[in-house]
Amino acid sequence: MATEINKEKLKALQLTMDKMEKTFGKGAIMKLGDNAVEQVEVIPTGSIGLDLALGVGGYPKGRVVEIYGPESSGKTTLAIHAIAEVQKKGGIAAIVDAEHAFDRFYAESLGVDTENLLISQPDNGEQALEIADNLIRSGAIDLLVVDSVAALTPRAEIEGEMGDNAPGMQARLMSKALRKLTGTISKTGCCCIFINQ
Repeated sequence: MATEINKEKLKALQLTMDKMEKTFGKGAIMKLGDNAVEQVEVIPTGSIGLDLALGVGGYPKGRVVEIYGPESSGKTTLAIHAIAEVQKKGGIAAIVDAEHAFDRFYAESLGVDTENLLISQPDNGEQALEIADNLIRSGAIDLLVVDSVAALTPRAEIEGEMGDNAPGMQARLMSKALRKLTGTISKTGCCCIFINQ
């Protein structure tokens, strides 16, 4: 009796999975045991110790990564090393410099080919995230760095008065952006590093 019910459930499940695959494309849903687990492609951090500590050998491609820490703790330096590593392998990297503080000469000293580095210094958070979205959707970018989340000031805050109080605007902006970006990042294989403090 129990096996009869299980067979019916499995048949119904397979029909549902087939329908979802037809509607949403191959890989929309699958049994994890059916497919061999692929090794995640990574971007080396530039530090063997950190690569080992991360457990996968670097920053995983097709994922969102957050480098978090106190001010002046080396977050941007870690991201610059990742840019250099991508370029060494012939990849394309971009940085959205929301802080307007990117130091070309420091980046060059860490091995970055600044002639071929894409950089944007946006006016506000919406512009920064729209630029990030366009670069990722192009499918041509291997690594995108957003420096930093704290500097992604919403347009309304910039255009408003100093005393205006609009709590949560930046959090809502980031939440919306990540909902929009995550799927595209996964499909394109781009690694997107957000620096935060």
